Amino acid sequence: MHPPTPGVSRRAFRALFVAVFSAMLGLGIVVPLLPYYAETLGASGLAVGAIFSGFSISRSLLMPVFGRLSDRRGRKVFISAGLALYTLISLAYLAADSVAALTLVRVVHGGASAMVLPIAMAYVADLSAIGTEGRHMGTFSIASYLGMGFGPLLGGLLGATLGMDSVFLSMFALSLVSTAICTVFVPEFSPCPRSETTRTSVLRHPALRAAVAFQLINAFANGTFMVFVPLIASLSFGLSTAGSGMLISVAALSTSGLQRFFGGLADRHSKTALVVAGTALIAAALVAIPRLSGFWSLLVAALAIGIGGGISLPAVTAIVTIAGRTVGQGAAMGASNTAMSVGMIISPLVSGLVMDRFGIASVFYLSAAICAASLPFFTLLAKRALRGDSVPA
Repeated sequence: MHPPTPGVSRRAFRALFVAVFSAMLGLGIVVPLLPYYAETLGASGLAVGAIFSGFSISRSLLMPVFGRLSDRRGRKVFISAGLALYTLISLAYLAADSVAALTLVRVVHGGASAMVLPIAMAYVADLSAIGTEGRHMGTFSIASYLGMGFGPLLGGLLGATLGMDSVFLSMFALSLVSTAICTVFVPEFSPCPRSETTRTSVLRHPALRAAVAFQLINAFANGTFMVFVPLIASLSFGLSTAGSGMLISVAALSTSGLQRFFGGLADRHSKTALVVAGTALIAAALVAIPRLSGFWSLLVAALAIGIGGGISLPAVTAIVTIAGRTVGQGAAMGASNTAMSVGMIISPLVSGLVMDRFGIASVFYLSAAICAASLPFFTLLAKRALRGDSVPA
């Protein structure tokens, strides 16, 4: 079909914004509780990492497939199906009574996730005007970060007051709302047909290579923060689930609040400089975490990590959106989000091994070192993309 009219586009944007916010709020609710829940089932540090990684493994395998299919067959059918699966899977968490069962639920949940956020981002990217990619996509990204910001806070409070079952039932209700909103208010929109694009040809795009490299490293740092900050907060500082949820929420909400502003800066200034500045701030905060002494200092570190993401992520999303006009937005968003998932796979597993062998402080030092070491590599890839005129870097 032809692109939606401006009025229809605005309504679709708003509906997807609300749907993604509700879905990510439901997903974020379980984040601060899963490490504790896994430990009650007898999970080791490595097993905790495997439970988180199971979600990302299935997500990373399926996102490129669904992304390319959505370039040819339309976006809405995949988004709606993924949200409907979210609703059913929310109830499956209640039945998980072993580490293996919980890991399986996470794997299936990751497959459903492959149909939601990356394809919703591709839908919105199709509607982005030239020269406004950073601001437009940054505005839409607020939905996911708001959901992931308020979700852990709400989940921590629910877990502490009403118990674990209330967390999963809340996730079910929010997923149901998201499915209804998308089904009723988002029109189907098939982008212009493109030539068949393989994963290899997508990654030949110089700008996408730089963006994918960044998303991989950023996800490694984010995985370290989300999985192991609740553990260090509990083991070293004696914080409750509500306190841990607040730390994750502060990071996500600060990232959310900066998306639109730094997206606008990315449209006018160097995207590479913004990515480097944000990543350097994240690395510095990760180094500091093991040396901190209480909740308030951890809160400052969480805020710094959130600000770092708020500076860097809109610039990377703008790069991916611009490249998507060449390779297909579904394929581009699939590649970018797959890199994030791979980082989330590697981070909990590697960090779990490091924690079991060297202690939890080493987890944060390793993640900070990887972030810092990635900066020259990203800068080199971005300069190559600029020389090739593939995207204003």
